Formats: sequence, C-alpha cells, structure tokens
Amino acid sequence: MPKLSVNGKIMDVEPGRRLVLAIEEAGVNIGHRCGGNARCTTCRVEFESGEPARMTRAEYEKLKSGGLLGKIRLACQIVVDRDMVVKPLVTAENTPQWNGDTGPTPDTKVMPESKWYDPEELQLE
Repeated sequence: MPKLSVNGKIMDVEPGRRLVLAIEEAGVNIGHRCGGNARCTTCRVEFESGEPARMTRAEYEKLKSGGLLGKIRLACQIVVDRDMVVKPLVTAENTPQWNGDTGPTPDTKVMPESKWYDPEELQLE
C-alpha cells in the first residue's frame, strides 16, 4: 500500500484513492470549494516527493490559465498510486473566512475526467 506523508503524519492509503480525500483522512482540512472538480484551486498542494508526471486535462487547463503550471498541483485531480509527501497550501485553518467549511465533499472518482496525460501531449492541442 502506498504511504502518504502530510504535515508530518504518515498513513497507508488504498491505491487509487483521491489525494484530496486521503489528505482529509489524515486530519488536514484541505480546501475543495468546488467539490473537487478542478475549478477553484483550493486543493492545491506542493510535492516534496512522489509527484505524478501525468495530469488530467482539467488540472492542466486550470493550472495553465492561472499561471500555476509547474508550481503546484491540484489534489482533487490526483490519485494515490505511490508513496507521496505533500504539503497542503489552502486549509480551513489558514483561511478563516471559510468558518471551517472546506467545501462540498468530493466524489470518490476524479471529476470531471479521470484520464491522465503527459503535460507535453496537452501543450500540443
């Protein structure tokens, strides 16, 4: 089973689990204001290790349009399939205006599209 390390806590994660949900299960109140649909970027994370090379079209487009491509990743668009060490950047604790509401619970399946591409493929389209 892959191991996820987040904010110093290490836990086993079922392969294929959405990263945003695994982070919540680790006790971190990560943002997902759009419900995990790659529309808001509140589930942004930095990878210390284990970053997947591939990404969904939705993640690519959202990061590219926001000038964030190559800087952060969206936890809602990633499944845990290897050991990962991540740092959540937007949480209920550092966003007090949310009053603890991180957003609608994301589906267990990556939405809107659970197909992954090499970023170079997406740049050519």
